[in-house]
Amino acid sequence: MLQLQVIRQNPQEVIAALAKKHYAPAEEQVNKLLTLDASRRAARQELDSLLQEINKASKEVGKLFAQGLKAEADALKAETARYKEKNKELSAKVAEYEKEIQDILYSVPNTPHASVPEGRDAAGNVVERQVGEIDHLPQDAAPHWELASKYDIIDFELGNKITGAGFPVYKGKGARLQRALINFFLDRATAAGYLEIEPPLMINEASGYGTGQLPDKDAQMYHVGLDNYYMIPTAEVPVTNLYRDCLLQERDLPVKNCAYSACFRREAGSYGKDVRGLNRLHQFDKVEIVRIEKPEDSYRALDEMCRHVGGLLQELELTYRVLRLCGGDLSFTSALTFDFEVFSAAQKRWLEVSSVSNFETYQANRLHLRYKNAEGKTALLHTLNGSAIALPRVVAALLENHQTDQGIRIPKALQPYTGFDILN
Repeated sequence: MLQLQVIRQNPQEVIAALAKKHYAPAEEQVNKLLTLDASRRAARQELDSLLQEINKASKEVGKLFAQGLKAEADALKAETARYKEKNKELSAKVAEYEKEIQDILYSVPNTPHASVPEGRDAAGNVVERQVGEIDHLPQDAAPHWELASKYDIIDFELGNKITGAGFPVYKGKGARLQRALINFFLDRATAAGYLEIEPPLMINEASGYGTGQLPDKDAQMYHVGLDNYYMIPTAEVPVTNLYRDCLLQERDLPVKNCAYSACFRREAGSYGKDVRGLNRLHQFDKVEIVRIEKPEDSYRALDEMCRHVGGLLQELELTYRVLRLCGGDLSFTSALTFDFEVFSAAQKRWLEVSSVSNFETYQANRLHLRYKNAEGKTALLHTLNGSAIALPRVVAALLENHQTDQGIRIPKALQPYTGFDILN
């Protein structure tokens, strides 16, 4: 969440930055925060003064009793009791102000980085670069859902029978391809210095608030009501929460973690041709990379993460492009995001396969994640994460772009993991 001190010092800058994200109540919420903060600080000051009076009176009561002045001592003791009642009232008022401030801060998105372009939606995103040429397949080239059926490697109907739409069943070489991609992505991440983590697939409420999924994405998460747990939408959530309420030392940085997990998203409101086959699922596999960096190092780390994702797509022999997301398309928690899209030759459109983001101090403030620098000063860290990579649309592009008369050609880098060079 945003730092209250930053809002207090630069309210107009914060309002202007939130406007780039098209956060409509920006001015209203900032002004409300400033009013509440002023009231809280005044109440806190009054409370501190009252506590001084209580301490002073308590000492005086002891002196009066020691001097045998019982009546005076009893009178002052009664006055002290009234002070203590007032103390309870003020303490409750301060706590009420603090809760209201916290609730508003939880509802306000992160401010975008200065380099984020203007724009209301995906149409405002800027193409940074394209790597590779767009594949042109024969007119009769099949989309991935037809290829999955032809080679009997993914069964969407079975998944629908067992659970519902958006929960496919992978079979035979299809299951092996999934496992191959997961291992390939994990091996490349560990070779790049990321420590592998195997996280839980469910999180508690505190973890959801820590990384910003709650309350913003509550409707998009699967909730296990009996235990008040949430199925994770990405491994970013449990992995980043490993460092909740942590004070790291400078020598501990940077933190570089990777994790494979199944991911669960309700995707409420999704419909139409864009959700066919593997294009949009409720459960899917993904390898995530997570970094915790000193503020001065985080944008260099973001560039490094982007190079890592690009390298994976090149090894998979997929044409891709990188988009700098505009303000209106940025996520609630992100300060700057680059999306990676692969070209689906059969569907003739770009498919998003990765988002790489810097959250600056936004998540760290919610997580109480800080570090102590060489001078012994305590400061918030920056958190970053990226999909490296989400499997469904990568699989869709691999099946479509690499289809031949003999079957699906497996990229050379992936063959040691699949154990076959063609899927047929």
